[in-house]
Amino acid sequence: MPKRYIALTLWPVIILKDEKLRCDPVLLNHEKIHLKQQLELLILPFYVLYLGEWLFRLCLYGDLHKAYKNISFEREAYQNETDMNYLQKRRAWSFLSYLRADV
Repeated sequence: MPKRYIALTLWPVIILKDEKLRCDPVLLNHEKIHLKQQLELLILPFYVLYLGEWLFRLCLYGDLHKAYKNISFEREAYQNETDMNYLQKRRAWSFLSYLRADV
């Protein structure tokens, strides 16, 4: 796992850099949002779109971190990670509403 990441979600597994992170409900909720995104896009297309959007935003901003923070999938997860009921009320394809604005 890359140094800067503390968690990575690869359907159907959440990989944590440190065992102690299993007790972090916000981080786990963030990663569960990614699981839902991956499932609704039938898994493989999620990774293709994620990488494609990251490359597009990298060209747009010229900054790795800003490109990552502006990926629609990440924006949805970060904005809703503290809402522990988000996945129960989330509508399908919600990440699409995060394509427009930048962080």
